[in-house]
Amino acid sequence: MARTLTVTDSGPLTTVQDAGRPGLAHLGVPRSGWLDAPAARLANRLVGNRSGAALLETTMGGVALRAEEAVTVTVTGARAEVLVDGHGAAWGEPVSLPAGAELRVGPAQQGVRSYVGVSGGIEVTRVLGSRATDRLSGLGPPPLCDGDVLPVGQGRRPRPVDVPRLLDEDGTLRVTPGPREDWVAGGARRLAQRDWSVAADSDRVALRLAGEPLERAHTGELPSEGLVLGAVQVPPDGQPLVFLADHPTTGGYPVVGIVALDDLWQCAQLRPGEAVRFRSG
Repeated sequence: MARTLTVTDSGPLTTVQDAGRPGLAHLGVPRSGWLDAPAARLANRLVGNRSGAALLETTMGGVALRAEEAVTVTVTGARAEVLVDGHGAAWGEPVSLPAGAELRVGPAQQGVRSYVGVSGGIEVTRVLGSRATDRLSGLGPPPLCDGDVLPVGQGRRPRPVDVPRLLDEDGTLRVTPGPREDWVAGGARRLAQRDWSVAADSDRVALRLAGEPLERAHTGELPSEGLVLGAVQVPPDGQPLVFLADHPTTGGYPVVGIVALDDLWQCAQLRPGEAVRFRSG
């Protein structure tokens, strides 16, 4: 019998994510995939999946799922209350979910995005080699709705794993000069000298920042150019943004810097109003 999960409460925004669609930017296809890679990969390890298996990414408000067959689940990423049929369960550890039981992941208490790993992985249909939901292009499955039924693969018995020390988010992002650094007065150095905070309209496309605007060194316009994950773009209002997994593949505003890939997970967990700092790296 095929294993499934039924969505009983989809939360404000819950999507299916895996390692995404890298390597297709020349076709105009965004990378997509999970935003907090360390948390997502840890969730898969804890339930015995391969590292790139599809799981669920929640946003602030949590999710609730009913198991139609027994599965093993885990919750990582943003701290949240974990309940099985109303009883407290462990966060960051494998949890047995019997047939008919409901898993409820509460609102994020710290951070923004929690990851729900399921033994066997979420096996929605692949699109261009990935099961990831892309909020920019619309590729992949739509965000979850109440009543959705999610197919689950055949899982393996989880083995004990050494859980790495949870990463501490301090809002510091290492940045190297971008290809159009000379288009911004002071370049990447000026970016690092100013104080920034997370803007409320940040999403899976970009972490948008607010602070004293950066000034342009040139008044002209650039032709549209290729964009990479972690690019720090400066639009006309001088408020920079850091492109994340669902970023467009091209853009016409100057890229002043590139954030180190190992630091991008923080952009998934920084809340509106929290401080962001850049340093040379």
